[in-house]
Amino acid sequence: MKTTFLFYSRLDDRLACRRYRTAVSLHSHTFHSRESLSFITAAMARAPWFGTAVRWQQARYGVDMDLSRAWWTPPLSPTDAWRVEYNQISRLLSMEPIVSLTDHDNIDAASTLTVIDRCRPHPISFEWTVPFRETFFHLGVHNLPPVRSREIFSGMQRFTEAPSEPVFADLLAYLNQHPEVLIVFNHPCWDEKGIGGARAAGLLQEFLALYGSFVHALELNGLRPWNENQRVIDLAHSVGLPLISGGDRHGREPNANVNLTNAGSFSEFVEEVRCDRWSLPLFLPQYEETYWWRLFQVICDVLRTDEEHGLGWTRWSDRVFYSREDGTVRSLTALFGDRPPLLVRHFVMLAQLAGHRRMREALRLAVARKQEVLS
Repeated sequence: MKTTFLFYSRLDDRLACRRYRTAVSLHSHTFHSRESLSFITAAMARAPWFGTAVRWQQARYGVDMDLSRAWWTPPLSPTDAWRVEYNQISRLLSMEPIVSLTDHDNIDAASTLTVIDRCRPHPISFEWTVPFRETFFHLGVHNLPPVRSREIFSGMQRFTEAPSEPVFADLLAYLNQHPEVLIVFNHPCWDEKGIGGARAAGLLQEFLALYGSFVHALELNGLRPWNENQRVIDLAHSVGLPLISGGDRHGREPNANVNLTNAGSFSEFVEEVRCDRWSLPLFLPQYEETYWWRLFQVICDVLRTDEEHGLGWTRWSDRVFYSREDGTVRSLTALFGDRPPLLVRHFVMLAQLAGHRRMREALRLAVARKQEVLS
């Protein structure tokens, strides 16, 4: 196994890129993804004053919202998301692009692109939510067999809704029977459920002990901080799995890393990773911006007014949804009209003000501390 990674900001690494003709963009999201708002519950626990303010607003409007049932959607359509990734590779790197979009538990975007001539061939891929004990993990499942993709996907979704470890093992074994399928453990060292670092690390080791033989690579995530990616590097060496790029783009900025290869197709790229156990991630300049600055840019992208939104959801409140107890789904616009809760309005107003070009640049300079990724 040969695993390394490059940084575009290094001259020697940039020169090394010339040996490759193709760059692969893995793991990015479209408006078909549902992004949970449950993190707000954790914020309420850490800041009691914030929780009090939220509950006061809910009481005022007569809406008692279980935030685990609320979600927001990224701004880009499948074709716009594909174009953002394609253009970065072709223009910045002057390479042939291969793009694999991976929405959360949804293959609609990938399936749509398979019938658009300019985007073909596009792998049918998604990010699979895998419940495991008291937490969950995310696997990037790339390049499902097109003819059976809906059938396979439905079986995987049934597992997510009613977890069973024997069923999960059978599904992984079945996927591994298809040599063109790539299974990536996305951001493996992120305690996304918030169960605590020690317990999360222990469950990660248990998961890999049980199912690591079915996983083909561990992801270096383009939206997670470098110290977390360093733990992934150590983990990959300890379990003998290749490292692979995964940008995890949610806003309008293209992925912060890609994979270099000389493969001419996605299936050839998968063969390199699975059979040769060879992978070469490249970190692009935006990754070296401060982590919190990049998250702020995503927030600005989500909250901006978008007159050209592919589904007509022009206001930010059109793109935030809540599943009610009766099973109906309503947007924040439908629930609150033009006047969502005051606390939310103030947050959005400040974020939108900060999102103006001059203010963004001033904020960027204020937090212009580079991530320590080059040492």
